[in-house]
Amino acid sequence: MTNQGNNQNQRNNKSVANSIKNTAGSAFETAHNALEATENIAMNTVDATKNIAKNLTGNSKNNR
Repeated sequence: MTNQGNNQNQRNNKSVANSIKNTAGSAFETAHNALEATENIAMNTVDATKNIAKNLTGNSKNNR
């Protein structure tokens, strides 16, 4: 194979490697964002549950 052909193959391989790297980066970013969204939902649920419990116990004390 000629030197020019080898150089073209190296450029193609580098391009493929960069594409794989970028795709993996995007996949990890997507997973990270999904985990953050899940964490936000969980924390909001905890806060809402805490507020409900606080209101129930507060109402119970007021009814005594």
